[in-house]
This record gives sequence, structure tokens and C-alpha cells, in this order.
Amino acid sequence: MIHMKETEDKKKAYFHLPGLFEFYDFYKIFLPLYQKHREYFYEWAEIGSIYGAPGECIWGGGRVGYGENDPAKVQNLMKQYHISARLTFSNSLLRKEHLSDPLCNELCAGFEDEKNGIIITSDLLLHYIQTHYPEYYFVSSTTKVLTAFSDLQKELDRKDFAFVVPDFRLNKNEQLFSLPQAEKDKIEFLVNECCWFGCTERKRCYEAVSRLALGEGKDDHICPSPDAKEGYLFSKAMENPGFISKDEIVNTYMPAGFSNFKIEGRSLGSASLLEFLLYYMTKPQYQIHVREKIYLSNTLDLF
Repeated sequence: MIHMKETEDKKKAYFHLPGLFEFYDFYKIFLPLYQKHREYFYEWAEIGSIYGAPGECIWGGGRVGYGENDPAKVQNLMKQYHISARLTFSNSLLRKEHLSDPLCNELCAGFEDEKNGIIITSDLLLHYIQTHYPEYYFVSSTTKVLTAFSDLQKELDRKDFAFVVPDFRLNKNEQLFSLPQAEKDKIEFLVNECCWFGCTERKRCYEAVSRLALGEGKDDHICPSPDAKEGYLFSKAMENPGFISKDEIVNTYMPAGFSNFKIEGRSLGSASLLEFLLYYMTKPQYQIHVREKIYLSNTLDLF
């Protein structure tokens, strides 16, 4: 049971959305709808950023990306709608020789802007990007699996990071609500994780993905979850003890001073992404309008 500390209400919740490259075609349709029909969406709900990485990006991690869209087109779309683009560079196994990768450096050069960010795990890569591409802000990745509150506190104390994403198993930790406001402003909750709450292999799972991104491993990691064969189901995520519902965001987290919420899903299909956006951001009476606009587009393959 969370005992909320009384603080001044936050007026906005900023959602950080998946699929910068993976769901480019989806966002080409959704973002104009979001801008033109702002009345469809909750007044308190804003898009804080969109994150992702191309499939061939060796600095990537967390999930294997599959986006194949032209980075210049992606960047132009984000600029058009004034949305922060976050490159997901959360590979935890990088070595010095990987820092010179041409594609990843080209991405950094192309997206470098003080409004854009890097989601990052490796301190080696962090220091490299800080030196060569200093305009970015940085997000400490959930792939660090910060499950101990003391470890999270140390991460929040680091000046390198504008945001820190704790492991989802800390989402309901009462100590979070006693943090000073400056640290609450840095917390970015992963709200819709479906992973088994009791999993002890989460870090190894991320490392397996990192090896795949480097071309040094096989897809042979076996998930220990009792229902792993079901894959991701939003209904199952809603039953997860770490799940943060829309009502909890409005009635508990925002009044306590939190404003940043990350939605996972860049390895899922655009149909799942649509459900997330309907649930977290769209007023119930307008959900059918958003569905129809998306479904009737003949440029998308939702299923």
C-alpha cells in the first residue's frame, strides 16, 4: 500500500513512447491526428519523447530493434511535431572497438540536438558520446535492472542523467514518494511491463540481446517465466504487481510529484502500440474515432 506524500499536483504526465524507427509509419498517421484533434486526448497527457533504434545498430540493446526507416525521415517527423527523439543505445556489453561503428556515429551526428536524448547503459559509451556529441541529454536505461532502492538512489545522484528508469519492480516502492522533488523529476516509470515479477534472469536476458546486437551470440536465452510461451499480453501486464494504471498515474503518481512514464513495446506490433495509446492517453468517448482513423489507413499493417 502506497502512502502518498502530500505535494503540489503535477499538471502534466509525459509519456515516452516506443518505436522511433520501428513504428515510423504508424506515427506518420497518429501524430497529425494527435495534433489536429487534441480534444480526443486527455488534457494532462503529453508525448514526452519517442525512442528506438534501427535494427542494425550494434549500440542497441534491451530489445532487438527492427526499424528500417530512413533516419533523416524519422528526424524530420520528430522536428515537424516538436517531439524529442531518443536513440536507444542500451547495449551493456560494448567494448572500445565498438565505439567507432560508422552507422551509430552517423546516427549520433544526425540526431544531435539539445532536445534529443540517448537511452544508455554502458558508461564507456556514455563518456564517448558526451565527448563527441555533447548536445544530447541522457537517460539511464532500465536494462541496468536497478531493483535495490539504494542503487536507484546512487543513479539519481549522478549528474550525467536527466532521467533514470528504475526496474519496474520498484514502481510501488514507498521510498520513492519521500524523494525530494528534484529527484522525482528524474524518475521515469516503466508502466506496462509484462515480465514475470519474480524473474531473476532479467539482466541476463538483456545481455543476451546485447550479444545478438553485436553479432556475437545466438537467440538461445530461455525465459524462466511460467507463462513465457504466451508472449506479451496487455491484459497480463495489467495484472503485474508493478503495473501502473492510468488511474494510478492521475490519482497517485502525479499528485505525488511524478510526471514521466515510459511505455514499452518497440518489439511488439503497431496494434499493441495503438492499445497503449488508447488506454493511457485517449478519452473513452473518442477511442472509436482514433481507432477508425488508424484502421482505415491503407498504409498500415496493424496485424
